[in-house]
Amino acid sequence: MANMRSFWKDKRVLITGHTGFKGSWLALWLQKLGAEVLGYSKEPSTNPNLFTQAEVGNGMTTVYGDICDLSLLTKTMAEFDPEIVFHMAAQSLVRKSYQEPVETFSTNVMGTVNLFEAARSASNLHVIINITSDKCYENQEWQWGYREIDPMGGYDPYSASKGCAELVTAAYRRSFFPVESYNQHRVAVASVRAGNVIGGGDWAEDRLIPDLVRAIRSNQPLSIRNPNSIRPWQHVLEPLYGYLLLAEKMWERGAEFSDAWNIGPSDNDAIPVEAILHLFQRAWGENLNVQIDEGNHPHEANYLKLDCSKARMQLGWKSTLSIQQCIEWVAEWTRTYMQEGNIREFTLRQISSFEEIIEENK
Repeated sequence: MANMRSFWKDKRVLITGHTGFKGSWLALWLQKLGAEVLGYSKEPSTNPNLFTQAEVGNGMTTVYGDICDLSLLTKTMAEFDPEIVFHMAAQSLVRKSYQEPVETFSTNVMGTVNLFEAARSASNLHVIINITSDKCYENQEWQWGYREIDPMGGYDPYSASKGCAELVTAAYRRSFFPVESYNQHRVAVASVRAGNVIGGGDWAEDRLIPDLVRAIRSNQPLSIRNPNSIRPWQHVLEPLYGYLLLAEKMWERGAEFSDAWNIGPSDNDAIPVEAILHLFQRAWGENLNVQIDEGNHPHEANYLKLDCSKARMQLGWKSTLSIQQCIEWVAEWTRTYMQEGNIREFTLRQISSFEEIIEENK
């Protein structure tokens, strides 16, 4: 990790969506690595939220703003003059996208357009990484993983918006930051598609682990919709490590890494929802009251898996934590929260533990 700390120390990094679950974890990790971090985001959308619980804002600069506000975003980008940008601001919930399709497309598509437009005003920018979703692919419900060259699609508004965000990224890369003229503009552009991430501090609605934690806190039964649905589960630190690795590679050899990337778990960790519940029950040490909700619900993909061969071969990234370890880490974080422990300290401790595991596996 010494090389990683050396790289990130004093780098000017802008994160959109830093008040969200993944954004808060990434902001904390970059602070730990010594980066100068500015976050651009709306205020946290849930209460509680990791951004507040872990006092993420204490070690960085925050600008509260909407990704759809091009004027403020451009002003922020120009004044901070970042060297690296992680675009994470999004409407990230499938079921909410059925209720708020206009907001979903506005945020996820035009928000991405605004990000790239604002980035064109940053004079020292070298790396832009747009974090989208594994749901950007045209899902055929097949058994093998989707590759980066597979077509974009999306049944529901959320998935379609992420497919559109990928097309926007490719269009801006080809039109304004082309690989063939990299030596002139020196800006590398990539997109990353991750699987279902889990970890402490996710309080979003209609997600399995947050719903489970809420049920435990309130001593109420957990209602689940699709117990047999298979997802590529991974701890939030797994894709974040991939993003950090990719940014380093893009900084050093931009033209070679300006592309789309899958960052997902091993095939063994693409397991059904029901199996996740059994693992959490074992890690928690108590029986959970689970009920199957057989009502009519909007369509959600039943089977989804990523092929991450490209990231393993070219980035040197690989999945580090088993799914059982992921669940144990979430349970430990949740216990700390329920016992009113120091959340910032504990979250940073889990990041340090993850760094140690990375070193051991090298």
